[in-house]
Amino acid sequence: MTDSATPKPAYGVSSIEVMASMPGLDFVRGIFARTLPEPPIMENVEPFDCTAEPGHVVIHSIPGLRHYNPIGSVHGGYVAILLDSAMALAVQTTLPKGSGYTTLEFKISFVRGMSQDTGKIRTEGRVLNAGRRAATAEGRITDGNGKLIAHATTTCMVFELPKNT
Repeated sequence: MTDSATPKPAYGVSSIEVMASMPGLDFVRGIFARTLPEPPIMENVEPFDCTAEPGHVVIHSIPGLRHYNPIGSVHGGYVAILLDSAMALAVQTTLPKGSGYTTLEFKISFVRGMSQDTGKIRTEGRVLNAGRRAATAEGRITDGNGKLIAHATTTCMVFELPKNT
């Protein structure tokens, strides 16, 4: 879903120094604007039309045959990548310069399956609470008709990033 004016994604990992040098919202927006590398895991889902606001992230993608499991439907790992990413990045948008996070746990509930015929899906992550040491968020995946496909919750640990790495 990219056009010729959209730069091709560069996949990679930003350094701790780069991440620590900016507020979380700027960092996430940099990834979505492709001025910072996209995490390599996202090459598997090819996200597009991604947006980030404080405490809220939206990622669009299209499930395809390459996401199938052996029983002929989209693998739950595809759903997990999208929900974990959207919820965790929503948490990151709330962090001040010099802070980081890591996912402590997440739970997914699958409501309906997906196939290559599902079309464009919307994954949304929204922060429920962001504290100094922990943050919680929820996520939802819906199809083009707004039908719920899966939902999730997460808890992330928040911490100060190392100053000299």
